[in-house]
Amino acid sequence: MKTEIILLNKMIAYFGNDAKRINHALKVHSFANIIAENEIDDDFKKEVVNYAAILHDIGIKEAEKKYNSSSGKYQEIEGPPIAGSILQTLNVSPEIIERVCFIISCHHSYNKIDDIDFQALVEADFLVNIYEDSMHKENIQSIKDKIFKTQTGIDLLNKIYL
Repeated sequence: MKTEIILLNKMIAYFGNDAKRINHALKVHSFANIIAENEIDDDFKKEVVNYAAILHDIGIKEAEKKYNSSSGKYQEIEGPPIAGSILQTLNVSPEIIERVCFIISCHHSYNKIDDIDFQALVEADFLVNIYEDSMHKENIQSIKDKIFKTQTGIDLLNKIYL
């Protein structure tokens, strides 16, 4: 997928020397693709997961500039315009851009998960955040019970953390 590689390079360039954010996006992208390949048959939704995973935190730099915060609510505000602009340069279809931007606009609002593409991204993000935030087993179990729905995500969570 040439578009995927170009998008990964654009995300890396956007974050510059912020290795933490780049590595986070790359790890989320890997887990999201594992979940999507096992759980999703629809190519449109797989493409959405792929792009959303790469760009899900793209608004963090702007959030830190404008609000002096990396809070999820600010990422949800600042991320979609940046993601949309980047995806437009790659001639991604408007339908995919719209869906990716919707997911980015509420990827910390778990009550808004409305389809498997959004679910896959959220589970992948948690699989990475659990490690990066050194979460305790009781917190992991709670996240599993409240958030995880896909068999692949649950299996990965169990194998890696529980």
